[in-house]
Amino acid sequence: MHSINDKDFKGKKVIVRVDFNVPLNDKFEITDDTRIQGALPTINKLLSDGAAVILMSHLGRPKGEVKADFSLAPVAKYLGEVLSKDIVFIPEVLTDNVKTAAANLKAGEIMLLENLRFSAGETKGDQAMAKELASMADVYVNDAFGTAHRRHASTAVIAEFFKEEKYFGLLMEHEIINLERTLKTKESPFTAVIGGAKVSSKIDIIRNLIPKVDNMIIGGGMSFTFLKALGGEIGNSLYEDDKLDLAKEIMNEMIAAGVNIYLPTDVVIADDFSNDANIQTVNANEIPSGWMGLDIGPDSIKRFAMAVNSSRMILWNGPMGVFEMSNFEKGTKAISIAVAAASVGGAFSAIGGGDSVAAINKYNLGDMLSYVSTGGGAMLEYLEGKTLPGIAAILEK
Repeated sequence: MHSINDKDFKGKKVIVRVDFNVPLNDKFEITDDTRIQGALPTINKLLSDGAAVILMSHLGRPKGEVKADFSLAPVAKYLGEVLSKDIVFIPEVLTDNVKTAAANLKAGEIMLLENLRFSAGETKGDQAMAKELASMADVYVNDAFGTAHRRHASTAVIAEFFKEEKYFGLLMEHEIINLERTLKTKESPFTAVIGGAKVSSKIDIIRNLIPKVDNMIIGGGMSFTFLKALGGEIGNSLYEDDKLDLAKEIMNEMIAAGVNIYLPTDVVIADDFSNDANIQTVNANEIPSGWMGLDIGPDSIKRFAMAVNSSRMILWNGPMGVFEMSNFEKGTKAISIAVAAASVGGAFSAIGGGDSVAAINKYNLGDMLSYVSTGGGAMLEYLEGKTLPGIAAILEK
């Protein structure tokens, strides 16, 4: 597995790719430290071994330019408070000052590099930049699952300069073990709950799951493409006209595989995309012109929740409606509660994707679930059956 648990790093200088891409408010205060907390087990393991630790991350999308608003300085300050340690931080990217500070770093000390994406070489997967980063340490650890699907200088290319001394951090290891468990499960019934806005972004995940699942629940905006493909009247609801034939094809594949398809039978509709709009509940395939579906209705909630509650394995990616608006959050909230209840009852639940995780956090249910992924895009690609560059780079000899 290439886990850091299998090794003692005493006296080693370890460079760790973490995901400190955290939200900041207008005062540059961290508003959600989930990703920082997620990296602490790896950092603490390395420190307790007696390693000198160099952390590197990106923040936002500065697009290869130095922009003060995207500096990791607030993160360095916050991390120091959390760990009760001084963090070496130099607001420069791979200058001689940075390299000297890295060279002087002693056992038990931590350094955080400035935002890697201040250099265009990071996202381009630049060999020279990766080599410079690698030259600062004896060991490379990747603990940033959220960027594992990118072949960037710090996530994949750097590993080429560490033939043996490269490992998964504890967060990354946890993600891989749980995703493998989800994909290779023999537990049944296995229910996938797939939501969100577009079919096009979820085609590959649905197709990869068809041979594995017993129930496929499709909600959110993407359900209207399926409903229209079946001849339903969907009013002004969001749908993808060029994906109607594909939606039919996917449904036929599910039927052939014996998968139970769950589509909304009723929906909450509005005459405007606003929480203050006029709303009503109608049959999902009878939405009047000028109205749009923004949530699943009470009958759909009941059917979906029953399927979830009877499951032994649950995978959830994507909300059931526009849960950010209070009038259209009932579906997503109900599914969140159903998944949490099933988990408490012994089912294994895997949740991923920014909106699904935001919903779980909104309803304070995270602690009740089996596994909440830290990587939206990375989790999607893993579930699609793709090889993630950040993972492959560690496993390659």
